[in-house]
Amino acid sequence: MTAQLLNDRDIDFLLYEFLDTLELLNRPRYSEHSGDTFRATLQTARTVAEKFFANHNARGDAHEPTFDGERVHLVEETQQAWDAFAEAGFLAAHHDFGDGGMQLPEVVLRTCLATISAANVASAAYPFLTIGAANLVHAFASDALKDQFLPPMLDGRCAGTMALTEPDQGSALADIRTTAEEAGDGTYRIRGQKMYISGGDQSLTGNTVHMVLAKIKGAPAGVKGISLFIVPKVLPAADGKPAQRNDVKLAGLLHKMGYRNTTSTVLSFGEEDGAVGYLVGEPHKGLSYMFQMMNEARIGVGVGAAVLGYQGYNHSLLYARERPQGRLPSNRNPQSKQVPIIRHADVRRMLLAQKAYAEGGLALCLYASSLFEDQRTAGTSAQRERAAKLLDLLTPVVKSWPSRYGLKANELAIQVLGGAGYTREYPLEQLYRDNRLNPIHEGTEGIHGLDLLGRKLPMDQLEAYRLLQEEIRQTTMQARDREALASMAEDLEQHLQRLDATTLALMGQLQADADRGLANATVYLDAFGRVVAAWIWLRQALVADLALEQADREGERNFYRGKLQAARYYVEWELPEIVPQLALLDSGNAVPFEMREEWF
Repeated sequence: MTAQLLNDRDIDFLLYEFLDTLELLNRPRYSEHSGDTFRATLQTARTVAEKFFANHNARGDAHEPTFDGERVHLVEETQQAWDAFAEAGFLAAHHDFGDGGMQLPEVVLRTCLATISAANVASAAYPFLTIGAANLVHAFASDALKDQFLPPMLDGRCAGTMALTEPDQGSALADIRTTAEEAGDGTYRIRGQKMYISGGDQSLTGNTVHMVLAKIKGAPAGVKGISLFIVPKVLPAADGKPAQRNDVKLAGLLHKMGYRNTTSTVLSFGEEDGAVGYLVGEPHKGLSYMFQMMNEARIGVGVGAAVLGYQGYNHSLLYARERPQGRLPSNRNPQSKQVPIIRHADVRRMLLAQKAYAEGGLALCLYASSLFEDQRTAGTSAQRERAAKLLDLLTPVVKSWPSRYGLKANELAIQVLGGAGYTREYPLEQLYRDNRLNPIHEGTEGIHGLDLLGRKLPMDQLEAYRLLQEEIRQTTMQARDREALASMAEDLEQHLQRLDATTLALMGQLQADADRGLANATVYLDAFGRVVAAWIWLRQALVADLALEQADREGERNFYRGKLQAARYYVEWELPEIVPQLALLDSGNAVPFEMREEWF
């Protein structure tokens, strides 16, 4: 059974109808591009994905990396995938022409990366982490460090990682123990251990740049004392001396339930003379720098979760169309021909839910990528500032909503296949295992709930939240004028009002008792995410309803009808789930909060 990676028609819809990606051609940075270059780049990504990534997705899962004490071993196709990705120019694609890049818009690049993730999310992690690490070097490192490390990262000779988590500290970065001590020659000696470092060691490149958070001796306590360092696996050659191994050692590989072909590592820094590290930017500002890569990775996790859900949807849809079983309840003739299971109403329910989660999640992530683009290249400073504030507010949702509901889509895909769904002869069980990591990758749902409710919303007297309300209400006002959309617009407006009342009530609860007020932050995150997802679907429905009037082919009309039905499903079935959630939040329900440790 072979299913397409993503729906190419849906990708065109998202880029050129839902988002006006061609408008970017009017911006000076992209004036040398055209719609044809965007499409050619996307076709290259599809080719690389199908030929070099999809071919070993199952094999990399079955034969996960091993470490013989000296070297990490990966299935050989991983090297071919890395080389093809680098040779296609994707590591440098969004960088300036002068730096060897293509000056590719962020939303086009992220769509390319989504296609490759759909083919093999585990092997895709190596170049994706490298892109993020290179962006961090480009943004904050000195010119000398850029000259030294960026070229090999952009052409594929060197990989990159982010090294934050420690054995005793996960998300509580204020308490990290990795230290940095000045060596007297402009470098530092790094000592400590990092854990769960994806891609922390591999056999794909001659060198790896670790972006490491550490505390310089004597630094202030807490997050204000964290600095950022480049710590290469191999020290660059200097003064004619050969390159030598840095004091960075792989202590061991971890074995996750999914993403198995991505090495998950424990790294030891400075067991001997200290690992040589190069300070990035100013001392004690490392966490603020690292947030760039963290937020980029959070959107990347959202994309990965959405396309894993999308893959499950594609496979289960194909299966449902081909698998005959049973008869409709109205048919009492046991000798009549069995019908494909897609004819059964409950199967269509599960497929429609998957469509809503997968296509909605991808649309949300690409919208976020368009905000990332606008904050850099929009025409006015006001537009750039507005995009930045919206993106900052929405990042916890962009990471968490697809991670939760992309996984739910995979669960439903398994259910559609029945007994075949949980066998390894079909890809659904691997997709589910891969996707189960995403609600934890780059911060758990609980962390992002705290971030949204405790930090993002209250900033500047809820300014970003008010901007989002404006965006949503602009959509509902437009939708009210369309007969097919008026009821959806009204439903979204009513639920937005309910969310607004609860948000204001929670601000009061936070002021009275922050611990109690934030205890149900994850419930708020989900309710908030449902409203955002409903808005994303209503925006898609607006485009589809208008386009349906002009569509002259039945295939096109069916595509737009599918969008409208998925929007109706989400607004009528999924959005109302926030009503009991908001009731709990309004009342300050404290049942979990008041549960005592000794009662378990």
